[in-house]
Amino acid sequence: MTRSIRNNILLEAQHCITVDRDATHGDAEDSFQTIADVWSWWLCNRPLPDDPLTPADVAMMMARISGNSTHVDNYTDLAGYAALAGEMSLQ
Repeated sequence: MTRSIRNNILLEAQHCITVDRDATHGDAEDSFQTIADVWSWWLCNRPLPDDPLTPADVAMMMARISGNSTHVDNYTDLAGYAALAGEMSLQ
């Protein structure tokens, strides 16, 4: 059963990053640049920018993919981002 759920999540992630998310959010590289800009701003402007990151910092930076932990689409997005990051780092 667990492997079936894993496979379904990965198949859905593949569809999302090649069809749905691309149509909704545009080119992944452009979207990730926007995210990088926001994260850079956050890291420079948080109350103690030289301190180690906290869970709250991570929550703020990942807010777009966080949310209802019972909504499987959040996990699909996470898998999709990982696949895109792997693709980008191998180019």
